[in-house]
Amino acid sequence: MNLDRRQLIKTAGSIALITGFSRSALFAAPLGANPFTLGVAAGDPWPDGFVIWTRLAPRPLDEHGGMPAARVPVRWEVAEDEGFSRVVRKGESVALPELAHSVHVEVDGLQPHRPYWYRFAVAGSDVSPVGMARTAPARDALVQRLRIGVGGCQHYEMGYYDAWKHLAAEPDLDLIFHYGDYIYEGGTTPLGPRPDKWTAVRQHVGGEIYSIDDYRRRYAQYKSDANLQAAHAACAFAVSFDDHEIDNNWVSDFDQDGTSPEIFALRRYAALQAWYEHMPVRKAQFPTAGGLSAYRRLDYGRLMRMHVLDTRSHRADQPCGDDFRKNPCPPEAHMAPTVLGDAQENWLDQGLGSAGTTWNLLAQQIIVMPVDFREPDATEAQFATDLWDGYRPARKRLIESIQRHKLSNVVIATGDHHRHLVGSVPENDENPDGQKVAVEFQAASISSEGNGKGEAGLDHMMRNNPHFSLYTDRRGYQLFDITRERWKTDVKVMDRVETPGGQISTLASFVVTPDAPVLHRG
Repeated sequence: MNLDRRQLIKTAGSIALITGFSRSALFAAPLGANPFTLGVAAGDPWPDGFVIWTRLAPRPLDEHGGMPAARVPVRWEVAEDEGFSRVVRKGESVALPELAHSVHVEVDGLQPHRPYWYRFAVAGSDVSPVGMARTAPARDALVQRLRIGVGGCQHYEMGYYDAWKHLAAEPDLDLIFHYGDYIYEGGTTPLGPRPDKWTAVRQHVGGEIYSIDDYRRRYAQYKSDANLQAAHAACAFAVSFDDHEIDNNWVSDFDQDGTSPEIFALRRYAALQAWYEHMPVRKAQFPTAGGLSAYRRLDYGRLMRMHVLDTRSHRADQPCGDDFRKNPCPPEAHMAPTVLGDAQENWLDQGLGSAGTTWNLLAQQIIVMPVDFREPDATEAQFATDLWDGYRPARKRLIESIQRHKLSNVVIATGDHHRHLVGSVPENDENPDGQKVAVEFQAASISSEGNGKGEAGLDHMMRNNPHFSLYTDRRGYQLFDITRERWKTDVKVMDRVETPGGQISTLASFVVTPDAPVLHRG
């Protein structure tokens, strides 16, 4: 058998990793050739480290992922090179059946603002795939450049994940922000076209999900996708959640079906535990009986502060129901009091006031700016109540916070709506073409709603929303290229997602400078 030098180094390193187990681990029952079928991931970089994640699941769609009801030791290593000739951190964790045999390691002691490679191993089984992540810069560092990808809304049945493959191949990424809708909770859809204009191209396993085992299996199905695994292995993620990780349009204690809060709490807890089990997040995001703390900050030197927000857990119920199409809701009724809740709102205000960075990024889920969704022939404005439009007092307080701190450098990253939308947040809802306080980039879905229809039939959206710079029904992601002088966003679109092999291209680029929330074509 012939092995090249690189393969020899990799093989030798793998043997060293496996033989590093404690004696008790050496007698653990073998799990089979590959317990790492769900890949590896890293997340939430700090200057001295990041989280590394995996889950043991040799048969991911079987009961308990094919794992025994036992604690399993897992070795891990972090190295300065892909060949693992310079290992700088290593250790042993324990995969617990209570947490679906997931592993979360908060690696520290690393150097700031540089790449590292990581991997896992279980005695008697293969070594995991190798992942790469970059640490954040030191808090006072004068960073020259950051590159961040933004994506989410990845309905498994509606399309293939080639967008994740393309995002994984983007050069020099520091971070990927996944804004949510990592899974979808619905049951199996028959293959083929549907009357609601999207085509089911692959199928969920099982019906609508409610129990912890249901949610675990759904995550396992989504995370089995090779393109999604490639994106996680290529770059650290900052993940949040939106509605479909639990139930469509849920907020706080309320689901869309009118379930009593006490019963819905059971489903929500199971879903949030499964979310934690499958995401590369820190122990600070561990679920408790009262929920979990998903909001947090990531600092990138003196260049950018990233405020990762939770717009679901602490929100008041939507006014007039949660679907403006079924329940017409006059603008004067769009007065639900809060999106973030008091504690998170105060936390954000304090963070904006103390950032001292060139840029502030609000990484969140639902559209902040006003959006008039009226049909082409309608004369009366129509606003969706599940967006910040349904919570106008909360939006006003956010605007006042930005103005009170005299910030002209706020950029908002958004998801949920499945389309690319670029625009500005106006100071006054009634004057959308007037003074602006922030720019907003909503990234389209990875696959949700299928191929889409481009700009066809959407002229009225631009006409009725003068604060928009772009609106298109295409799938894809966005890239943020950030320096001290300017923030450039590339709007990336797929030519198709309903068949494999879709190609990516840049539809448009936009530039903003930190001295004014004004969009310019790049």
